[in-house]
Amino acid sequence: MHAHIAEAVKEPDVVTVPPGAVCLRFETMKLYSALGAVRHLLETGQIAPGDTLVDSSSGIYAHALALACHRYGLHCHIVGSTTVDRTLRVQLEILGATLEQVRPSKNLRLDQNLRVERIGELLRENPHYHWMRQYHDDIHYLGYRDVADLIRKEVPEGPLSLVGGVGTGASTGAIATYLRESGRDVALVGVQPFGSVTFGAEHVLDPDMIIAGIGSSIPFQNVRHDLYDRIHWVNFDYAMSGAVELLRASGIFAGLSAGAAYLATLWERERDTGRTYVFLAADTGHRYVDSAYAHHADASGLGAMRPHEVTTHGELRHPWSAMDWPPSPDSALLRGGPLLVAERA
Repeated sequence: MHAHIAEAVKEPDVVTVPPGAVCLRFETMKLYSALGAVRHLLETGQIAPGDTLVDSSSGIYAHALALACHRYGLHCHIVGSTTVDRTLRVQLEILGATLEQVRPSKNLRLDQNLRVERIGELLRENPHYHWMRQYHDDIHYLGYRDVADLIRKEVPEGPLSLVGGVGTGASTGAIATYLRESGRDVALVGVQPFGSVTFGAEHVLDPDMIIAGIGSSIPFQNVRHDLYDRIHWVNFDYAMSGAVELLRASGIFAGLSAGAAYLATLWERERDTGRTYVFLAADTGHRYVDSAYAHHADASGLGAMRPHEVTTHGELRHPWSAMDWPPSPDSALLRGGPLLVAERA
């Protein structure tokens, strides 16, 4: 029996998806991140029951942090994107969390910058608030040890490839880290949208991108680039087609990042059938019904889809590109990417 709904909701369904793949289907994967971080902060005395935790979110993390605060008797304040919908706003209100949304913007960079600026103002006005820094603090890795333990129990021994979105870096990066620490042979395949700065694709825009949760227009400090072996960049149309096909083939109703991860998984397995492939479906598909699933008749069949295999960032192009990581030395990111250069210095 669970002590709180957050502990129950975070558990993923482990589903076999032919051919030869395993899907971890979460309702809200970031509950692992939020619960693990909050628990650590309480145990180490950095926060106490009754304190206020604050952070920025486009929606999923807001729900996770609100549930974690409810679980441990803390206050929660969210600076949210305009993508936070009515269903989530009502839940946050009833859970006791407060939400303020930045002004509408069609520009992802502006939206994220506005949220970060507002966090700074709040901390100056309320220095006793604790900023969770989900984009920057590797404390958010801690909760994913449980996911790695689950994979060790559920997935047969042998070489494994983990495929999933690279948002803050605290999910795929953390799971791979804990699996590798246990001695498992793990290849880590990250999925990104075009336009994300995290792995150097900011020069290739996708005007239809609504999967910003797996990428960013600002640097995220808790992404450890050295953990990744392959990166796939997938645009909206292909991610939507992947999500529709995943639902059609397996019954799994998940977000667009899962569709992109499914697409990448099928390609990686075609290249190497000697590994077990585990891909992450980080959330459900409900918030993508109108923007993606309702257009399922326009989805393309996956059979003819192939990525552009590239060696430098200058070769990246729609609708889907893939690259071995780290990239070629003449890559644009190595020439101008301060995060990657700093980590390797």
